[in-house]
Amino acid sequence: MRRMTPVARCIPLALGAFLLLGAADPTPLAFAPWINGTAASEPETQVQAIDRDTFVIRQSVKTNFEAPFLYLIFGRDRALLLDTGAGGLKIRPAVDRLVADWRARHGGRTIRLTVAHSHSHGDHHAGDDEFRDRPDTDVVGLKPADVAAFFHFADWPRDVAHLDLGGRVLDVLATPGHQPAHIMVYDARTRLLFSGDMLYPGRLYVPLNHFDDFRASAERLAAFAKTHPVRALLGAHIEMTTTPGKDYPMEAPVHAGEHGLALAPAAIEELRAAVAKAGPVPAIDRHADFIVYPVPARPND
Repeated sequence: MRRMTPVARCIPLALGAFLLLGAADPTPLAFAPWINGTAASEPETQVQAIDRDTFVIRQSVKTNFEAPFLYLIFGRDRALLLDTGAGGLKIRPAVDRLVADWRARHGGRTIRLTVAHSHSHGDHHAGDDEFRDRPDTDVVGLKPADVAAFFHFADWPRDVAHLDLGGRVLDVLATPGHQPAHIMVYDARTRLLFSGDMLYPGRLYVPLNHFDDFRASAERLAAFAKTHPVRALLGAHIEMTTTPGKDYPMEAPVHAGEHGLALAPAAIEELRAAVAKAGPVPAIDRHADFIVYPVPARPND
């Protein structure tokens, strides 16, 4: 039987367990412990609130070894759901509970949901079909052209697009390399950068035929960060342990001793420098908080 953590039960724990974001709060972002497969039984999802309009949903490693993180960001008129999970569960009930709770706190206000993706690998869009018949919902396509058209990129991937949620405008950065449709989302309100699979505590897989694209994206990301204050990066997975430079075995069923989700903004320059110095045949490059991990060419991905 599937077990879904009731949002009403999980949110108060999260709100009391870490610091809420302030406009100029310089403190590091920290979360309560995430579900990590070590308990005999754990819920299929876990929700933690960054603030009353920003939520993180983690999918249990017991439902899929990828154990991805999803993000739900509310404005006055629209909400953005970034990724729909890796399958092995129904993800929409957790999202719908968060939306219903937000609406109740805002006098029943109608809010439109945009379902987008950090990129188009299957572990980030497996739940899309759950949202296709959902009222007041747009599901963004998976190809680079779909993403560029929806967010109104004038010059993919070189410019920065914007999504106005109503009183909260998000910057959308095109960052192909890990996958051609990869994006990052920057929220000026919280100064958080939702970084997908390009930069997170884990193995940063880069197909060799797309390494130049990845390098160019890292350069653009570093340039963006110089003009936009970043408090932390929140990626789509955790694959590193608390031991610097040590990752879990691939498809690990348990994540004991897990690295924190948030990466410090210094990781942006560290990544840029790492890929800039990579030779014509890039090799695996271990860092304390991530691993640049070249993989064989993927012509269609």
